[in-house]
Amino acid sequence: MRAFWTILLKELTLFMRSVGLVVAVLFFFLVDVYIVGNDIEIEPKNVSVGYVDYSNGGVLSKKILSHLHAPEFKKPIPFQSHEALSKAIFDKKIVVGLIFDPDFQKRYDAGGATQLNVLLDSTAATQSLLTLNYLQNIVLGFSSPKFPIELKIHKLFNQNSDTKKFMPLAELLSIMTLFGVILSASVFVKEKEQGTWDIMLLTPVDSRIIIFAKTTSQVLILFFLTMLSTGIDLFGIFDLPLNGSFAAYALMTLVFLYSIAGIGLFVAAVSNTIMEVAQWSVFLMMPIIFLSGAWTPIYSMNIYLQYLAYLSPLRYYIEGVESILFRGTPVEDLWLYFAGMTVIGAFLFMVGYRKIGKLF
Repeated sequence: MRAFWTILLKELTLFMRSVGLVVAVLFFFLVDVYIVGNDIEIEPKNVSVGYVDYSNGGVLSKKILSHLHAPEFKKPIPFQSHEALSKAIFDKKIVVGLIFDPDFQKRYDAGGATQLNVLLDSTAATQSLLTLNYLQNIVLGFSSPKFPIELKIHKLFNQNSDTKKFMPLAELLSIMTLFGVILSASVFVKEKEQGTWDIMLLTPVDSRIIIFAKTTSQVLILFFLTMLSTGIDLFGIFDLPLNGSFAAYALMTLVFLYSIAGIGLFVAAVSNTIMEVAQWSVFLMMPIIFLSGAWTPIYSMNIYLQYLAYLSPLRYYIEGVESILFRGTPVEDLWLYFAGMTVIGAFLFMVGYRKIGKLF
């Protein structure tokens, strides 16, 4: 145990002395999470709108245009022709174009079906599709459909549909995954680069203690940074709810970090330079994040990818954390997430441990 604590404290000291590395990880865990949560907008915002009104300024067209206001839309810009509007969209000056037909007002007054032509720049796919939903709701307000069913919508867990509750959390999880691999691998690869690997092999300390102490030091660093980002960014700035047990959240984070550290051990075994560590980390991180459901809901993936998603430890961590923070799931009902992470994490750690253990 004395050797274990000596090595662990040595690695923590070396990390604190690496001023550039400390600044980098603090930037990503604190500043980057804030930037993503505060500045990345999924909802339409400041969308540029142009229109051509062939109905000669009818009342209905003016009413529809009056609903397109800040902060979702900029003030609509009039164009003289369909061709001029299309060119503005082609030149990326306009995202949404509206064309009111000559008989637009007349057909509406007569009670017939009228038509509003919409042009969308779908290279901005998310913004354009969400804008289309806004327009459909606006137009429905001027019609009188007689539905036999009235919809009563109850928004659960995020009543205001605030994306700022999810974007910083998703970014934090991605950063944890990336740095979990990089730091746990770098702590061994630096020994290779600095030429001290052979010296480390000659030390009268069990290789298992060396591996576990070095890995644990990086896990503790990442755990501290995660809790720091959680307190300052998630709970402090973005006011995420905590409806469940914080102890369960902390324990789940620790299990997940050891899972990712197992991947880092594998990377350390096959890498000889920090540059190789970075390349391997990005290569392995992307499928882990993609299969976790952080970017794309798992149920919308190809059926084979849905089965592969069971192998991503990040999937269980995301679902578990969201259950704790938003749903307030009791600790006893989190066993499935803990079991999934523990089994996969133990397997990954064992593979990485054996791979790097062959170098001792």
